[in-house]
Amino acid sequence: MSIKSKATSLLEEFKAFALKGNIVDMAIGIIIGAAFGKIVTSFVNDIVMPLVTAIIAKCGAQDAGEGIKALAYTTAENITIPYGNFIGGIIDFLIVAFAVFLLMKKFFDLVQNVRKKKAADEAAAPAAPPEPSAEEKLLTEIRDLLKNK
Repeated sequence: MSIKSKATSLLEEFKAFALKGNIVDMAIGIIIGAAFGKIVTSFVNDIVMPLVTAIIAKCGAQDAGEGIKALAYTTAENITIPYGNFIGGIIDFLIVAFAVFLLMKKFFDLVQNVRKKKAADEAAAPAAPPEPSAEEKLLTEIRDLLKNK
């Protein structure tokens, strides 16, 4: 087998692999997941964290400032620990995890309903009559012969 035919074969195998339905579906899922992650991050950074900051400011924080940047601790050596970013990451994770949970729950419910419907359809379908035994076949042949006489 020549190098050219091996390369062509490899290319054809890759094309068959890349164009399989499940690979394309996975790629679409990754793209949508990345976009959803951006939406969740924006929601947390722009809506949730300013509310958290406002609550902390009302509870007695000195300078609440704006958004996540205000949620930081500065040590005596001027080292800033931005715990607001950590809280934001946790909230991001919880929102995405909950959304995936709901999606998978609905998916598994759908799969379960399809299986139940398929089982009900199979149960409702009348069973095929059993195959006649050899003795019945022989008697049927004899009857047909006698009718023809």
